[in-house]
Amino acid sequence: MNTELFRAAREKILNNCRKAILGKDDVILHVLECFLCSGHILLEDVPGTGKTMLLRSFARSIGGDFRRIQFTPDLLPSDLTGINFYNMKNQEFEFRPGPLFTEIILADEINRATPRTQAAMLEAMEERQVSIDGVTYQMKEPFMVMATENPLESYGTFALPEAQIDRFFMRLKMGYMSYEEEKNVISRKPVAEIINELQPVVAAEEIAELKKQVRLVRVSDAVTDYMMDIITASRRDSASIGVSTRGGIALYAASQAHAALEGRDYVIPEDVRDLAVPVLAHRIGGSAMSMDNAAARVQSLLESVKVPLEAL
Repeated sequence: MNTELFRAAREKILNNCRKAILGKDDVILHVLECFLCSGHILLEDVPGTGKTMLLRSFARSIGGDFRRIQFTPDLLPSDLTGINFYNMKNQEFEFRPGPLFTEIILADEINRATPRTQAAMLEAMEERQVSIDGVTYQMKEPFMVMATENPLESYGTFALPEAQIDRFFMRLKMGYMSYEEEKNVISRKPVAEIINELQPVVAAEEIAELKKQVRLVRVSDAVTDYMMDIITASRRDSASIGVSTRGGIALYAASQAHAALEGRDYVIPEDVRDLAVPVLAHRIGGSAMSMDNAAARVQSLLESVKVPLEAL
């Protein structure tokens, strides 16, 4: 595989996103890793930390179509998927696609929608398709959803069930910037203007090649066993939900993407440790456990599992 291709893409996307988002390189890289693995992101943080701007700048960098959907209790599944309407001129039904038929989607405050609407989003995320009046329509490719939740408010919300949370590839948190970074942000021109000036830095052909080559990153038996030891340990912990097989697959794929973006064609245990919290924490904590508590539980699991240094 061509590791230089990943290094170049990493730097181009990071430098482009840094024009709008300061001090969040780790979050931007996690979004890129998730994108390369065709996964989806659950972003939980307080309002005003740049969640929308992050995804808009990333979509601009890869030249992808972007749409933001504000989830509310009165949002219907057809508002997402589209409808069949009767064309009086042609005297036949025609399909009018909804906002889900785009490449990069920000599902803002997804837990404010009813379970029925959440289920419609779930089919699109998991199956890359939607079914309307018995007809199946395929989603665009690439296709990535970043759903947000506000941890400060619970009134008027519908908590995502554990089965749905498990379908998110990663759960991330933006957090506040440093003093100097925030000072620069509040004194510069509006970030919306900066994002509108951003240009794509990677072509569609490059993206397709990156997604193809990321699967070629080698993972030794020792590292795979290390992942399995972590997953098995999570299932022995009676205080949490065990990591599912889907979670193990996500950790394996994310480690490949992380290694490739670091310029390596092989995975090391440090890649697994770096990704354990964003990939596994929401799978063991569910909706009842806070992000900080779930992260602490994953860190505890990592401390209890032996790192296969000798085997490597």
